[in-house]
Amino acid sequence: MEYLSDLLLTAASMGAATYCVILSRRLKALGSLEGGMGSAIAVLSAQVDDLARSLRSAQEATGRAGGRLDGQTARAEAVARKLELLVASMHDLPEEARAAAPRAPGPRPPTPWPGETLRRSIRPVEALAEEPADDPAEPPQRARVLRRRQTSGAL
Repeated sequence: MEYLSDLLLTAASMGAATYCVILSRRLKALGSLEGGMGSAIAVLSAQVDDLARSLRSAQEATGRAGGRLDGQTARAEAVARKLELLVASMHDLPEEARAAAPRAPGPRPPTPWPGETLRRSIRPVEALAEEPADDPAEPPQRARVLRRRQTSGAL
């Protein structure tokens, strides 16, 4: 019995020694700079430095853009005040002066459909001679497109 217990104790101590050797090798590999955690830590440290530099440059660029935006906002407010004064001064003008003031062009008249232009050009010459000439001051009317509404139940 003593012999068996000594044998088991020796086997357990040999297993523990083997485990310690394997663990020691793994810890050395983990701490080495070539392929373990040391190299990973060095790479991560370099990336953190790069990110810090890019963050600083982004903050500087944002500050410059904010300064330009503040300047443009101040200029826009000054122009808005001038425009408000001009509009207010327009209310003081008599009606005749307002009528004589040039007006901005209105919306463009609708353009004809290409098919209408094609149909007009295909007509015989005799039919063209009978029709009165189009008034250049009056733009041609644009055709309307009618669409059928889709009901919610129909697919």
